[in-house]
Amino acid sequence: MPLIKPLSPNHSPETKKLATFFDETLGFCPNSVLTMQHRPEISKAFINLNKAVMENQGRVTSALKRMIAWVSSNTAGCRYCQAHAIRAAERYGAEQEKLDNIWEYPTHPAFSEAERAALDFSLAASQIPNAVDENIKKRLYKYWNEGEIVEMLGVISLFGYLNRWNDSMGTSLEAGAVESGEKYLEKHGWSKGKHQ
Repeated sequence: MPLIKPLSPNHSPETKKLATFFDETLGFCPNSVLTMQHRPEISKAFINLNKAVMENQGRVTSALKRMIAWVSSNTAGCRYCQAHAIRAAERYGAEQEKLDNIWEYPTHPAFSEAERAALDFSLAASQIPNAVDENIKKRLYKYWNEGEIVEMLGVISLFGYLNRWNDSMGTSLEAGAVESGEKYLEKHGWSKGKHQ
């Protein structure tokens, strides 16, 4: 049972209007946002930050951003966010082979060296203590420019917030997220855990 129950999607008209963003990304408004509505300024600020972070600015594609989010959430252990990230990666056109083999991104041939550098950055930046070092930096700069690295860290940081929020809240997973989690992650031990 969640720490705090989500409010109705109709609770805050402003949040409801902004939350249409999630109809595209996930196919539903996340329970995390509905819980944030207990303080509508938080839900509105979060949605606007999410939109800014996930906006495409160039070569860091929507699919790659969602895979970065998955690696970050997997590192943090947030099952809620793992399911959301893999669902959004699927919806934004991540190749089937990448979705099926996300756990093996460091060695699987479906992933390019540039993608591996981005996903290794996500892994290192999501650890406590932080593991971003000179080697991660060199690999990033080999494939990505400063603006692209900022985009990636924006995703990692956004999901750092979400991982803390959803694991602390025990946010209930929505049916669509469960479906994606079971399809891509369950074979490696993923379960809803406390996100019933």
